[in-house]
Order: sequence, then structure tokens, then C-alpha cells
Amino acid sequence: MSGAGEQRIAAAFAAAGKRAALMPYLMGGFPDLETSRRIGEAAAAAGADMLELGIPFSDPLADGPVIHAAATRALAGGAGVDSVLEVAAALTPLLPVIAMTYVNVVLAAGVQRFLERLAGCGVSGLIVPDLPLEEADDIAAAAQSVGVALVPLVAPTTPDERLARIGARAQGFVYVVAVTGTTGERAGEASSLEPLLARAHARTAVPVALGFGISTPAQAAAAADAGADGVIVGSRLVRAAGEEADGAAAVGRLVAEFAAALA
Repeated sequence: MSGAGEQRIAAAFAAAGKRAALMPYLMGGFPDLETSRRIGEAAAAAGADMLELGIPFSDPLADGPVIHAAATRALAGGAGVDSVLEVAAALTPLLPVIAMTYVNVVLAAGVQRFLERLAGCGVSGLIVPDLPLEEADDIAAAAQSVGVALVPLVAPTTPDERLARIGARAQGFVYVVAVTGTTGERAGEASSLEPLLARAHARTAVPVALGFGISTPAQAAAAADAGADGVIVGSRLVRAAGEEADGAAAVGRLVAEFAAALA
């Protein structure tokens, strides 16, 4: 039986009303805690269906320079698990929130305690990009015990047999990495999306969301056309949050543009 978080994520996909659900990413505590909360609220108001909330870590190996710099600034400003989860608690009444962080953060807090804190804040899911399938049992069990969906990642290089094992255990959705490498903005449209998404769809029963490198509304629309159930946009929004005088308003405008492209 699916948990509360998985059910809420499934309902958000079903109710999105778009060709693909829009899933913006924001870094908790960037450019500061209060602004990160307002950014989440602006994204929700502008058409986001779910929200991916980064918990900053000092060595975010899956992230490119924009998100890495945001994490560094958030940590320097005093953001941590407790304060970012306060941001999460303010946003979860608005839309499903999926936390993203690294395995050392989870282990340092204590696996069961960390998952209980997520659930207590109403967080629906958790993404841990450096958590391999073979080492996921403890975190998966703790997540299931509190009703938080543990969302796995797969890459273009993931073999079919491994993709099938990941897809069979996936909760909430499968996060398909569009390109090899780290997060970041990329020019042009990602190639070979349809075969990649078809491989993932064939090996899981949950929705499939595409991320990494989607930085324009046209790229988001192309991902939906290629078969993505959800589109994750990160670096472009984080860059706007840091560069614009009113980061929340800037992100809201961009999210509205992405939502329109997926309508």
C-alpha cells in the first residue's frame, strides 16, 4: 500500500492539468531563508504542481555550479536541516514538496529521525542522488514507515536490468536524468529523450519525470512531447533567485512561463 506522500504525489500528477507536471527546484535558505520561502510560495501561485526543495550540503556532487554556489551561500547564511524544514512546513500546505539532499545529511541526522522530521513537516518525498540501489534499504524502510516516498534517479547510462530493479522499487516517480553530468543550464534541446523516457516507462509503474539541463520553456515542452510525466527545472530558477533584486517575483514569472509552455 502506498503511503501518504506517494498518494499526494500521485494526486498532483493526476490533477496537474498540463501535458507534464511542472516541478520547480529551489534551494532552501537561498538567497536567505525568508526569501526561499517566498520563492516557493511564488512558484506555487504561478503554476507549479510540485516543488523540489534542496537541503544544502557542502559537497553536492550531482549539482553544477549554480546550485553548488547556492548551497554554499545557504550554508554560510546559517541554513541547515532544521531551518530548511521550517521552510518546507510553510510550503507543504500549498503543494507536495519533495526534499532533495545527500546521503551524508541523512546519516548525520539519523535515518529514522530524519525521515520522521520530513513527515512531520508534511514533506511527500525524498530524493538522495548519491544513494545507490544496493545501499538504499535502511533509508527506504524508514521512508516507508513514515509515508514518505523515496524517489530514485536513473541516467541515460543505466542498463535495462538495473533500471528494471530501480523502477520496481520506485515510489512517487522515477527521476530520469536527461544528460550525463551534473545539473545546469544547457543550450538547445536534449537529444534522444523519447528512447530514454520509453525505457523508463517500460520498467516502472510510477510516473516518470525528467530533469537536468531543462532551462527554457521550449525544452520543457519538448520533454513533455517526448513522454515525460513531469518536468523538473532547477538551475535556471536558482540563478534568477540569486541575480534578481526580487528573487521571488523573478522565479514566479519564470514558473508562469514554464507552466504556459506545458499547458
